[in-house]
Amino acid sequence: MHTLSLNDWLAAHPEVEALPERDLYVVARYMIPVDATLAQGCLEASGIPAMLADAHLMQTDLLLAPALGGVRLLVPAEHVQAAHDVLLALARGDFALDENAPDGEWRTPG
Repeated sequence: MHTLSLNDWLAAHPEVEALPERDLYVVARYMIPVDATLAQGCLEASGIPAMLADAHLMQTDLLLAPALGGVRLLVPAEHVQAAHDVLLALARGDFALDENAPDGEWRTPG
C-alpha cells in the first residue's frame, strides 16, 4: 500500500488540524466527553499515544461543548494517519464487544 507523506495526507483531510507550535494534531472532536474517552482508549490500545483537551471543562458544563468545539482528541504527527484508521474502525463498529461471546472473549478489530 502506498503511504502518502504527512503533508499530502493532511491536504486530503482538512478536518485534521495542527496545534500551533506543537507537534500535535486534532484528529477528532466529541460533544460528549465519554465518547472522547472511549476513542482515546481505542487509540491507546492500538499503540497510538493520544490525549484529550478540554474534557474536564466539558464535564463541568456540557452546555459549553458547542461553544468550545467539544473535546479535542490529540495525537502526535507521526501517528495521525494510523489514528485516523483506528477512528474509522471504531465508527464501523470493529471494536464492538460480542454480547454472545463466552465470558472473557471478545471480537478483535480486523
